[in-house]
Parts: sequence; C-alpha cells; structure tokens
Amino acid sequence: MTTGEYNQIVERYANHLYRYLLKNIRNEDRARDLVQDSFEKLWRNYRDISFSKAKSYLFSIAHNTMIDMIRREKRMMVADTSEMPELSHSKQYSDLKEILDEGLKKLPEVQRSVLLLRDYEGYSYEEIGKISNLNESQVKVYIYRARVFLKNYIGQIEKVL
Repeated sequence: MTTGEYNQIVERYANHLYRYLLKNIRNEDRARDLVQDSFEKLWRNYRDISFSKAKSYLFSIAHNTMIDMIRREKRMMVADTSEMPELSHSKQYSDLKEILDEGLKKLPEVQRSVLLLRDYEGYSYEEIGKISNLNESQVKVYIYRARVFLKNYIGQIEKVL
C-alpha cells in the first residue's frame, strides 16, 4: 500500500471505525483514542498490507485493541461491584432506542461486536469473521443469539409504548 492509498483508507473508514468503537465502548474519548491507535498500527505496517485488505486489517486491529483495553480496565477495577447498591429506575420507557441501547449493554462483548458490525455497519459475515477472528458459522450463531436476546429483552412492543 502506498502513502496515498493509506490516506484514502483514513478518509474512507475513520468515521465508520469511530462509530463502531463508540457503539461498543460508549465513551467518545476512548473511541477516538482507539481509532488513532488503530491507524497508527496500520501506518507502521502499511508497506506490508495490500490496499484491498486494508479495511479488514484496520477493523481487526481496532477490534483487538478494544478487547485488550476492556480486559485491562476489568483487571484495574478496584471496587467490588457486588457491594455497590443497584440504582433504581422506572421500568416504564417510552423510547425504543433507549431500551435497545440498554439491551446492547447487557450482551457479551463478542455478540455485541458482531451484531454492531452486521446491523449498524453493514459488513458481510465473511468480513466480520476476518475482523473478529471467528469463522462464518460462529459469526452467524453469535448474531442470532444476540438478536434473540434483544428480542426477549425488548419484549412485546405494546408494553414499551
């Protein structure tokens, strides 16, 4: 890949990558940092990567960097969450997007990631497999399980509205 092609990758995919990371970690600053780290890693290896493979390589880097960050943060947690009081809130919601976002937060990391890549970013099963180091059938199973969970979490639409 040439430096010109690298710049094209930055222009084409920076916003997509940011949205994907933001939807997963829900922190704008960390998402920006991860985007920057991902492009830095791509830049270090740009001579070894073909232009046609750069998109999947970039999203794989971002996905793996995000997972590493999440694991690091979990290890660094000092407070025991079991001792923290649970915040009470009304179960009466009027915003379906809010309910969907709450359901996404409850999904396991891998299910949330593959679901977001498929439904929010529009990637194929094969591309998602390359990004997340899973085979296509695993990707399909995780997406199915995530959708079933969200369907059950949301419940009947009449109860929501």
